[in-house]
Amino acid sequence: MKVAVSGPLRDAVGGAAAVDVEAATIRELLGRLVDRYPRLEAQLDAGIAVAINGEIFRDNWSEPIPAGAEVVLMPRIQGG
Repeated sequence: MKVAVSGPLRDAVGGAAAVDVEAATIRELLGRLVDRYPRLEAQLDAGIAVAINGEIFRDNWSEPIPAGAEVVLMPRIQGG
């Protein structure tokens, strides 16, 4: 699947706007991305969000990723 990478996370994936990754869940997706792009781990530790078909997931990394889903990786927006 294509995973769109937004904002400052692009630096950690070599400047790419999107990367190809095969994964069944968000946790698997993040693990494979960190294996391929070790610099991404610091960004994950700082907080990220994953959008699947427009729905944002911040902590439920066991969420399945449906086939053909639009997936976007973005920095977590802090709010208060």
